[in-house]
Amino acid sequence: MGNIEMGHKMRAIDYIRLLTLAAIWGASFLFMRIASPAIGPVNTAFFRVFFGLIGLAFIIVIIRKSMAFRGKLGKILILGAINSGIPFLMYSIAAILLPAGYSAILNATTPLTGALIGFFIFSESLTIKKWLGVTLGIVGITVITTVGDSNIVGNIYIGVTACIIATIGYGFAGFLTRKWITQQGGLDPTLVAFGSQIGATIFLAPFLIWNLSSGPSIDWLQGDVWISLLAVGFVCTSLAYILYFRLIADIGPLRSLTVTFLVPPFAVLWGFLVLDETISSGFLVGSLIVLLSVWLIVSPDAKKSLSH
Repeated sequence: MGNIEMGHKMRAIDYIRLLTLAAIWGASFLFMRIASPAIGPVNTAFFRVFFGLIGLAFIIVIIRKSMAFRGKLGKILILGAINSGIPFLMYSIAAILLPAGYSAILNATTPLTGALIGFFIFSESLTIKKWLGVTLGIVGITVITTVGDSNIVGNIYIGVTACIIATIGYGFAGFLTRKWITQQGGLDPTLVAFGSQIGATIFLAPFLIWNLSSGPSIDWLQGDVWISLLAVGFVCTSLAYILYFRLIADIGPLRSLTVTFLVPPFAVLWGFLVLDETISSGFLVGSLIVLLSVWLIVSPDAKKSLSH
């Protein structure tokens, strides 16, 4: 794969798609910051996956995709709960407690948690460089948590923990997808995404029912909330998914991973422009350490990049 990726020179349209995807995913944290405090994290998470499901169903109808899951639907539904249901619920909880930029930079630690899960649970080996990346990532998260914005000290630990649980879900889902889908003959990414949103919707539905029946009363007639929910479902989930897999096809998975570094700046920008959120110097320092750690983890090792 390494030679193919190096052989394809990135075109202007590739850069535009990469920046667009980063801007869209960065905006997802803003939309959750608007919706979650207004209607609660459970409702926000449910409508995100539900609208994402409707959007992907529409895409499948338009492109006339065959619905052949080849016996993998059950596992894809479980993946949906792990990869979308739990993480989106956790980020909706964090959206009440943390500025958008905080959730986005903690989301960027997904390769870090993935590396640790791979090492401790799936017998993956880690190079010295990746161990350095993991160590730096833990330092970066500690800096963000301890010397971040003084206005959120009271709840910052709950918010950070929610984000880390979300990245653990992403990390597990990556390995389970490889084990259950890729190594079992593969499956069209559109169907995997569609099936996973069904699984996430089923997983969150009982929480929604419980929340509606016994939770606090909610004002559902809030225009900005519904705009945010529709945007985070259709744009940040359905449309973003199409962009991401188009990027993987055009520039390869390694270059597509650079979107990880571009999402947090956009999240900070949208939070500043729309919600007047500010960031502290402690957050900036912690963020730079985290991004360096992610780069160490996702960049190819010299031997591997030559052998592929």
